Amino acid sequence: MARMLLGEDLLAWLVLAIGGAMAAGNVAALLRPPDERRDDEDLDRAPLIRSVVFIVVGLVAAIWALASLIGG
Repeated sequence: MARMLLGEDLLAWLVLAIGGAMAAGNVAALLRPPDERRDDEDLDRAPLIRSVVFIVVGLVAAIWALASLIGG
């Protein structure tokens, strides 16, 4: 029986990592916007609706991946 390089659950681990990073990054962008803009095209803070949608999508992906890993 052949073994996979990074395990049978590689896709679930990747979805967990990407979903968690997506949620955490957008939460951080909402809570701590940059002190100053780098150029004129930068926003003062992250758009609220887009960030909330990305947080929800990231959490759903991370929870789904975690459930897949726990459930086997």
